[in-house]
Amino acid sequence: MHHALITGANRGLGLEHARQLLERGWHVSAAVRNPDAATELAALPVGEGKLDIHAYDAADPASAEALAKGVTGPIDLLFANAGMMAPETRKFGQAAGEAMLQEFRVNTIAPLALVEAFVGQVEASEMKVIALQSSRMGSVRDNESGGGYGYRSSKAALNAVGKSLSIDLKDKGIVVLILHPGWVKTDMGGPNGQLTVPESVSGQLDLIARAYGNPVMSGRFYHVSGQDLPW
Repeated sequence: MHHALITGANRGLGLEHARQLLERGWHVSAAVRNPDAATELAALPVGEGKLDIHAYDAADPASAEALAKGVTGPIDLLFANAGMMAPETRKFGQAAGEAMLQEFRVNTIAPLALVEAFVGQVEASEMKVIALQSSRMGSVRDNESGGGYGYRSSKAALNAVGKSLSIDLKDKGIVVLILHPGWVKTDMGGPNGQLTVPESVSGQLDLIARAYGNPVMSGRFYHVSGQDLPW
């Protein structure tokens, strides 16, 4: 049974990743800020899979090490999915502040801390895939509308982290994917998104399946469609 660790699995894309992987018979370790409030996650039908729910706060860099004490065994897919967008940093004027620091803690530092805590378990697995949930808004070349100071810059920094990880972990046989889920109808993406949550997750899982044993995919920035995105 393949094993996935997914952060931010209590809603949106993370919840749907847990749902679809359980349907495929995976063991899912779902990391959420408040397990007692993750009622929708806890109610997922397990089928042939297995679901464990763990406490994890992406805003706390020490939370990854604490999580590593509770999640055991090889991890085929380590998915740093948890993220945030602070409304205070969207427009120029007062963007530089504590809210922007929080975006970097959650969107950039937390995924790196997660990989540092679990790299040995990923290396010990069959698939050896790390996925980072980025965003097209992290593309510097693609920015033609401005704004989004905290979210854009923290996701651009995450992309740089992912690229470095792909180089540093190459000798361990680990493939690192940097993913844009598309414009999805979620709380963050809004009601006008072009993709439903199941459609986006299905596309991302297809990319993850392709990455298994395929090092040429490591360190690349992918649209959910499979298209390479510009940095």
